[in-house]
Amino acid sequence: MGDEYKIPAGARVLITGATGFTGSVLVRKLVLMNAEVTAIARHSSNISALEKYPIKWVRGDVADPETVKTAVSGVEYIFHVAAAYREAGLPDDTYRQVHVESTRLLAESALNSASFKRFVHISTVGVHGHVDNPPADENSPFNPGDIYQQTKAEAEMWLHSFAAKNKLPYTVIRPAAIYGPGDKRLLKLFKMAVMPLCIILGDGKTLYHLVHVEDLTDAILLAAVHPLANGEAFICGSPSATTIEGICRVVANTLNKPFRPVHLPAAPFFWLAAMVESASKLLKIEPFLYKRRVAFFTKDRSFNTQKIREKIGFTNKISDNDGISQTALWYKEKGWL
Repeated sequence: MGDEYKIPAGARVLITGATGFTGSVLVRKLVLMNAEVTAIARHSSNISALEKYPIKWVRGDVADPETVKTAVSGVEYIFHVAAAYREAGLPDDTYRQVHVESTRLLAESALNSASFKRFVHISTVGVHGHVDNPPADENSPFNPGDIYQQTKAEAEMWLHSFAAKNKLPYTVIRPAAIYGPGDKRLLKLFKMAVMPLCIILGDGKTLYHLVHVEDLTDAILLAAVHPLANGEAFICGSPSATTIEGICRVVANTLNKPFRPVHLPAAPFFWLAAMVESASKLLKIEPFLYKRRVAFFTKDRSFNTQKIREKIGFTNKISDNDGISQTALWYKEKGWL
């Protein structure tokens, strides 16, 4: 990132979701840029990995008015990264609080700061749901498929409307599937790739769009300061999508394992997942199979990511092949592969 569009040293920034995968990488970069970092973290959050950094911690809930008011006071930039991740039994209201209510509180509080410069809101490409005619772009219709995506879409739509009415400077980033060393998001798939037989539901050609966490956080930082990013939404991902089978093949090749894909029809697994979810809900237990996990193999996620490059000059530094290999080697180093 050039000095022309860079968070200035001494800038007062607030980050939510700082203890998460993306948030922790973003925090480290902000500290290295000599920003004055404030972070909101629940009392139950483990901040030990970030204790060595000069961070002002505000302990509390991101949807609590007093916590937010305290954290936002005097800041110039807000990076709203916090998210409620999908968990069995998590009430719908929890997603709404973390995604929608927190966005409202943060944005309204930002208006009270005379020196405020930019609200960077991290959404998700999931607001577009399944892409019938890939690739989708920023103007494609919203079609969220679950409560996580629905509340992310609600928060984003609210922010667009609120910012326009109140002249709040803001940018929305919709990341593709975030991955890289430090996260386990793709660990199950990587494990499948190195098994004697790699079981893939469907034909393996389902499109899957990735973004490496290092590239994503660079994009977030650029969007915070670039004048042409104000009021815009950007899909952030690799230049093009890959395939599920393609990911598995790179993993196997990286670890010098034979790659033997076996394709199974997905429909029976959808029926099984639906029955398992219904039964597990009645029994109040964690399902061993979800419909969304089956959908991972069958629903295309492919996006046109040109806008963020053409409008504000963002460039990806890590190719899918390099990032997948890097992540596979990290998993192996941890003893997980």
